[in-house]
Amino acid sequence: MQNSDQGPEAAATRFTGRAVTGVRPVSGTLAEVTLDDGRVVMVKRQEAPGGAGAEAAGLRWLGAAGAVRVPVVHGHDARWLVTDRVPDGRPDTRAALRFGRDLATLHSFGAGSFGAPPPGGPTDASIGLAPMRNVPGTDWPHWYAEHRVLPYLRRAVDDGTLRAAEAGVVEQVCERLPGLAGPAEPPARLHGDLWNGNVLWGADGHAWLIDPAAHGGHRETDLAMLRLFGCPHLDEVLHGYQETAPLAGGWRDRVALHQLFPLLVHTVLFGRSYAVQALAAARAVLAR
Repeated sequence: MQNSDQGPEAAATRFTGRAVTGVRPVSGTLAEVTLDDGRVVMVKRQEAPGGAGAEAAGLRWLGAAGAVRVPVVHGHDARWLVTDRVPDGRPDTRAALRFGRDLATLHSFGAGSFGAPPPGGPTDASIGLAPMRNVPGTDWPHWYAEHRVLPYLRRAVDDGTLRAAEAGVVEQVCERLPGLAGPAEPPARLHGDLWNGNVLWGADGHAWLIDPAAHGGHRETDLAMLRLFGCPHLDEVLHGYQETAPLAGGWRDRVALHQLFPLLVHTVLFGRSYAVQALAAARAVLAR
């Protein structure tokens, strides 16, 4: 793979083999690029080290399950990722029900271990612009504490976003995790960053997933993240999920536990307001 800083046009041409006829910036890091055959691709500039490769590997791993739809990856280098564009649609109850069923099927394809990266994906990956290490583990409670909660708690304290005296409540959750985690489950094939912005409602009536931080994890984590940041017709999504792969009893009581990870990531990335939410989630977990 080559690395190029020449811009989205050059990346699109390099990875599709087609000339470019138009570019429409979507954000500072994303552009829609029209090719000379009429197709439109998305070209993303990845700021996180290794991020483009991790995202490409994650999309391919999720797509290999043949469950939830993901855009085709045309190629990537150290800086750029080129994928198909998903034509815009609107969320409705039928699409949401289908999404829930498809997400349950995706999770059921599993992973080699908790923390397993996608094939070809790096150990040192990212979630947004925050680093995320995919280190295998066999026991979800201990793995979740060591690799998904405590690293972000420590960084938040080091950055001064979360006070050292406040960290104890999160540390108590980690200590009690074996008794809080619910029945043991096998590793699921997770999207890993499943907030509403990474769910595209396509013109074909299907939900499509983009921007994964894919790894092996607990399936309730994906669902808790959908709830945390809002998802259209979430009740229908959950209904479809439960029809296909019922969740273990008490799953609603564990939502805050699974939200602790993304809330601490957001604390590191975006500041104090998320630290307050993370502490509230930790207290809710301990109050059960």
